[in-house]
Amino acid sequence: MFIGEYSHSIDNKNRLALPSKFRADLKNGAFVTRGIDNCLFIFTKTDWQKLVDKIVDLPIGKSDARGFSRIMLASAMDVKLDSLGRILLPDYLKKYAGLKKKVVVAGLYSRLEIWDENVWNAYKRQVEKNAGKLAETMGELGV
Repeated sequence: MFIGEYSHSIDNKNRLALPSKFRADLKNGAFVTRGIDNCLFIFTKTDWQKLVDKIVDLPIGKSDARGFSRIMLASAMDVKLDSLGRILLPDYLKKYAGLKKKVVVAGLYSRLEIWDENVWNAYKRQVEKNAGKLAETMGELGV
């Protein structure tokens, strides 16, 4: 289970040290891919397989299904933690998410999200401003 928000830096070799509390869950490897809202998603192998099983069952005849499949699967990369708990971020994913040196690693239970620090802070301010409306919408969904 991943929860919390952590500030980290990407080094000059595109390596990102993941929070130490998450490393045990990722010790057998992980998958990093394009996320939604201009971030990256990181999944454990188990959670990645659950997502892939759902994606491959999407109807190939639907344009949105094909697009989502391409975004999530074609850009995915399997990664392994090194002895210092770092992963190597591919250039194309770093560029996609606009990641610079300072990033935020956000734990969202079954996945991690990697955000450029400035983009994360702007996004978070926007969501927090609309917290009341968001709570109403979640209430309508039974949350």
